Amino acid sequence: MLVQLISRDIAGRYRGSLFGSVWAFFNPLLMLLLYTMVFGVFLQAKWGGATDTAQFSLVLFAGLLVFNFFSECLNRSPSLINNNVNLVKKVAFPLEILPWMTIGTALFHTAISLLVWVLFAAVVHHQIQWTLVFLPLVMLPLVFITLGVCWIISSLGVYVRDIGQLIGVFTSFIMFMSPIFYPVDSLPKAFQAVLNINPLTFVIQQARSVMIDGRLPDFAMIGLFTLASMVFAWLALVWFQRAREGFADVL
Repeated sequence: MLVQLISRDIAGRYRGSLFGSVWAFFNPLLMLLLYTMVFGVFLQAKWGGATDTAQFSLVLFAGLLVFNFFSECLNRSPSLINNNVNLVKKVAFPLEILPWMTIGTALFHTAISLLVWVLFAAVVHHQIQWTLVFLPLVMLPLVFITLGVCWIISSLGVYVRDIGQLIGVFTSFIMFMSPIFYPVDSLPKAFQAVLNINPLTFVIQQARSVMIDGRLPDFAMIGLFTLASMVFAWLALVWFQRAREGFADVL
């Protein structure tokens, strides 16, 4: 059922468009070109280890790849239950699976974006780091954190419709509070401590480590982070299951 929901969700995103699901490939490619032009050519932005615009684009897009996964799920969460009212009325339907559907769709788009990144990296560096195989492990704790956030936000979105208006602002705040456009060590020590509170910071740094630097991930920290994120997701599920008792009355 989950696979069918994800397939339907992906197909629905591109239904009626001229190129259909091909846009899943074109969108990250166009964004990569856009960020390359704006930050690499117009603003002449630099990154510590990047020696040219192409390498800067790889570093930048690696961070965006992680953030876009989280952002897509977060932005869809407030209306997730409201857009599936017909499923709320079905007593036997497990509503908790809807955030999993959002996660699956976002992972599909992340995989397509990763393919674009790999093709671009092959053209720029003429090689791909073998440590890239550890990227799913690096993303694992973020998947559980995002799932927990989706359960909480989607349930709140039923009772507080205004939350959908705040999510866009919050997403932008998270983006600029993540080391996407700048390295953490370029900031003063006090701001580095604040930035490290953001769970995306660790995932983005580890993703760049395995994608670009060819270094092994920090297995110990990833293990602890994954365990903590699973506990958070479980608590969020408990919250969701209690909140869902009033969904039918509100909707």
